Amino acid sequence: MAKACALHILVKTKEQADKLKLQLQKGADFGKLAKQHSLCPSGKKGGDLGEFRKGQMVKPFDDAVFKGPVLEILGPVKTQFGFHLIKTLYRN
Repeated sequence: MAKACALHILVKTKEQADKLKLQLQKGADFGKLAKQHSLCPSGKKGGDLGEFRKGQMVKPFDDAVFKGPVLEILGPVKTQFGFHLIKTLYRN
């Protein structure tokens, strides 16, 4: 079964996600932004979701993590929870 490890930042609006993505592209620290802005409890850990298996996350999030490039900022990815910026650290 495929596994991955990812960081994410969850916000309410696409506009907020776009602004944060710009900051990340300019070199901002992902963990610091997650702690400041993420609505997910994982924000306290810098957005770290730890390791999880394919199918454990909602489909749009799962697709981004398991199909998108590793170590790049993906998103905004819309789910029922809001808009995510995702950084897949590894997958196997």
